[in-house]
Amino acid sequence: MTLTGKVAVVTGGSRGIGLSIARALLARGARVAITATSEARLRAAADDLAGVGEAGAVLPIQSDVRHHAEVEQAIEGAAGHFGGLDILVNNAGVGLFRTVADMSVDEWRRIIDTNLSGVFYGCRAALPHLRARGGGWIINISSLASKNPFPEAAAYCASKAALNAFSEALMQEVRYDGIRVAHVMPGSVRTDFAARRPGSDDWRLSPDDVAQVVVDLIAHPPRSLPSAVEIRPSQPPRKG
Repeated sequence: MTLTGKVAVVTGGSRGIGLSIARALLARGARVAITATSEARLRAAADDLAGVGEAGAVLPIQSDVRHHAEVEQAIEGAAGHFGGLDILVNNAGVGLFRTVADMSVDEWRRIIDTNLSGVFYGCRAALPHLRARGGGWIINISSLASKNPFPEAAAYCASKAALNAFSEALMQEVRYDGIRVAHVMPGSVRTDFAARRPGSDDWRLSPDDVAQVVVDLIAHPPRSLPSAVEIRPSQPPRKG
């Protein structure tokens, strides 16, 4: 598959799953804008990606997805810089793991504003550009936690379950515009997203595994729409 001539925006693209997705898209010829809140991490990610794809194919944009104006500026900036937009990957996410009794209102808002509202802001800003290109892809990175709630993660699980419902509704709204929408639900991934537990984590998914799913989705012929994908470790530790 080649993505030569295609333009993508990857939110939360400076590390972890987002960085792997950006690298996979660049390797297939796309031009990619990555967003993150940290300028230092953005610079490091841009340097890391500089050798992948064509010269000038990476555009780092400092943006906090919790703020609609910043998301809109990022989408407009990427489309203006590269001449359009074909792919939006809403990857930016946050997890704060507390009991409901211990979670502050500000922490709740941070999770919902990042994991759910930020996706809405990105999609809303991207849709006119995707329609102008005659179609494209929106891929939202969710989590298996959306279907398997667990203690001390009520806010996180709720945000991802809502993201799934949002993605499925949006998919039905824009499919006749040639815009395909999918949500990807990884299980345990080796990133610094959550605190590491004692012992080896070699059984966990790699961020590159999730990136592979994203580029495989984009490679599907226009007549097909894999709208929801679950990806989990093949052999997690046995229980008991």
